[in-house]
Amino acid sequence: MSTEIMGSGTTGTDAATESPAWVAVATVKEVTRRRKLRVEVAGLAIALFHANDRIYAFADLCIHQDRSLVKGTLLHGRVICPGHQWRFDLETGYEEDQDLCQPVYPVLVRDETVLVDPTPRPAPAASGKECTA
Repeated sequence: MSTEIMGSGTTGTDAATESPAWVAVATVKEVTRRRKLRVEVAGLAIALFHANDRIYAFADLCIHQDRSLVKGTLLHGRVICPGHQWRFDLETGYEEDQDLCQPVYPVLVRDETVLVDPTPRPAPAASGKECTA
């Protein structure tokens, strides 16, 4: 059984990978570089992105105008909202120009299955923002 923690800057320990919060949402083959995927986890719409050999999970609806980020563009380590082109960092969810944060979620890949923990991960201390769903 292989375990790999991916996306949103997440690192793992045995306790983290055994958390009951992890939910299987897709296979690795479903989240390819050219395909973005929207999934439902615990009643939340979550967008999955594959970039830089990692899988990232974001709250799908943009905090600005509820546009679907899965319809956005991935460019230079950011997802660009299709509404007003806000650019959210894939690692942190932080939008520098607006000083706001899009909720991001930890991602775990185990045996070619993508799992998401639906608990939003706080933004790094440097941004001063905490992501909440």
